[in-house]
Amino acid sequence: MTPVKRVFDILLALALGIVLAPLIAVIAIVILLRDGRPVFYLSERMTTPERGFQLWKFRTMTVVERDTGVSGGDKAARITPTGRALRRYRLDEIPQLLNILRGDMSFVGPRPPLRRYVEMCPETYARVLRNRPGVTGLATLVFHGREARLLSPCRTAEETEAVYLRRCVPAKARLDLIWARNRTLCYDFWLMLATVIRVMPPRLRRR
Repeated sequence: MTPVKRVFDILLALALGIVLAPLIAVIAIVILLRDGRPVFYLSERMTTPERGFQLWKFRTMTVVERDTGVSGGDKAARITPTGRALRRYRLDEIPQLLNILRGDMSFVGPRPPLRRYVEMCPETYARVLRNRPGVTGLATLVFHGREARLLSPCRTAEETEAVYLRRCVPAKARLDLIWARNRTLCYDFWLMLATVIRVMPPRLRRR
């Protein structure tokens, strides 16, 4: 990561943290009142093939004793009504501003993978994680909807993982590497803007 991009990440994360502080407080209170504790969901992700970190999100699912792997149709029943609304507009990812300030992530980059997938696909992630992971990126923008459609019919954790490893990991890696070969600050800004537009309600996009 270039010093310019790191400074950009810090300044934008601080600005958004201040602007979004009331929204963060409201979301936290709504989750606490409707769904109870914990308000936040912490998950180990990888910032390099060797180094992990705790990714912060607002909790969108009911709590289970042991939760592994990506979310597919096998976990759909656990999504709370509050969580469904947060996921629709990606509001559950606002707490990742903290990860950006800590240096775990950038605004733009490959989505940080779970350790299990890095260990299963070491050659792929050795290339992908040469760049700091991000909240959004080319693969997120292009493949997010496709990934959801591929995983939603899965009814067991084993099926979800098999489809994810076979259909999603290679496709996302190709897109992440395309971004890496062409990345510039302007390109990153365009991806961020495109992500914001994508998650906006349709009536606002038409204005």
